[in-house]
Amino acid sequence: MMDGACCGPGYASPAEAIKAPREKLLYTIAIYTGTGIQKPDYLATVDADPESPTYSQVIHRLEMPGIGDELHHMGWNACSSCHDDAGMSRKYLLVPGVRSNNIHVIDTATDPYAPRLHKVIDGAEIKSKTNLSGPHTVHCLGSEIIISFLGDAQGEAPGGYLQLNKDFEIVGRWEETMGDIPFSYDFWYQPRHNVMVSSEWAAPNTFMPGFDLEEVGHLKYGRRLHIWDFEARKPVETMYLGEDGLMPLEVKFHHNPESSHGFCGAALSANVIHFWKSDAGKWEWEKIIDVENEPHPEWPIPIPGVMSAILVSMDDKYLYLNNWLHGDMRQYNISDPHNPVLTGQVYMGGLLGKAPEVNGIKVAGGPQMYQLSLDGTRLYVTTSLFSTWDNQFYPEIRTQGGVMLMIDCDVQNGGMKINEDFIVDFGKEPNGPSRCHETRYPGGDCTSDIWL
Repeated sequence: MMDGACCGPGYASPAEAIKAPREKLLYTIAIYTGTGIQKPDYLATVDADPESPTYSQVIHRLEMPGIGDELHHMGWNACSSCHDDAGMSRKYLLVPGVRSNNIHVIDTATDPYAPRLHKVIDGAEIKSKTNLSGPHTVHCLGSEIIISFLGDAQGEAPGGYLQLNKDFEIVGRWEETMGDIPFSYDFWYQPRHNVMVSSEWAAPNTFMPGFDLEEVGHLKYGRRLHIWDFEARKPVETMYLGEDGLMPLEVKFHHNPESSHGFCGAALSANVIHFWKSDAGKWEWEKIIDVENEPHPEWPIPIPGVMSAILVSMDDKYLYLNNWLHGDMRQYNISDPHNPVLTGQVYMGGLLGKAPEVNGIKVAGGPQMYQLSLDGTRLYVTTSLFSTWDNQFYPEIRTQGGVMLMIDCDVQNGGMKINEDFIVDFGKEPNGPSRCHETRYPGGDCTSDIWL
């Protein structure tokens, strides 16, 4: 996984990452939280090698020590930001529980086919030392690790950032100040511009019980992006997105470290927001994609897309987005980031009834989390958002479980097609139907690596 010029983990550049070997294993979060099954959430290892006899199957399950973690997002201990550090390796996957606050450090290197638990950072210790709860996004920061938290110890906003050292010991809070930031969620940093951008969901006490539309009107959900002075570790500017940016969730910069262009998916307004630094050095933003709400006979209002994630291909050519309630995945050519062009669209599940079955399996939920291969040709998609929201919008997911699908992506001309040979049915798991969420690859992926 290393190129000859360097000694540490990851790749010397995005171009080198694209040339990396094909992923043969996927690590996917699978949860029982919210299903009524009293079993621990687990990390599922999926065989993604088409030459293997167990292709498209779960080949290992690492159960967490406790029940009710609600594993959600995860991240590596090291990425291409420490590519020149011979003392670092991409060996550990940090898997937080949003409800328990426990951070599970998983050793994926000793036996990649059968990851093992290395350490648990106790959620109660995190609360007592840092007054944080609701862990979300994990990014490596050279040899250190920072994790965004959505709440304080009582589950109220705005949360903050936990810093861990390379031995997974609590250093403390990463940020110098949260300023007047009302909510936390995702973040991405671009060191050559000394910038970090963070987004907003809601306080854990707001989103954990389920979604209530009235709480949006009561300003309990976010609608801002925050520009940080990365070196000073403090917010310096706010972009108020208003009705165009209701619930701005995932933030992604271009992979090119020289670029200041970035994107955010606003889930409830189903828009993509593009932000960049102008020639005059000022941060600007615009709405570049607007997904129309769709009428539904059983809904009193047209259904919003709920664009809960976005992803940028390693060559910065394509942006992928999901509409969890509509049931479609989309591919846009963003070669001109101000003028995206829709180049591909496929349906799986969703409330509009356009693809209730895929590859012979009934899909409960809609496209939710996804991970792209480094070369951009394979997109792995899962269907669960968050346990209480799943149960609210897709009650059948409790008994059917989630699914993982693969989309073949045309990187030359654009285009998407669901692969007919790959599907993982988490409804058939040994302990009963579980739900699959985020996915990572052993060698790094399109949502991990940042270049200094």
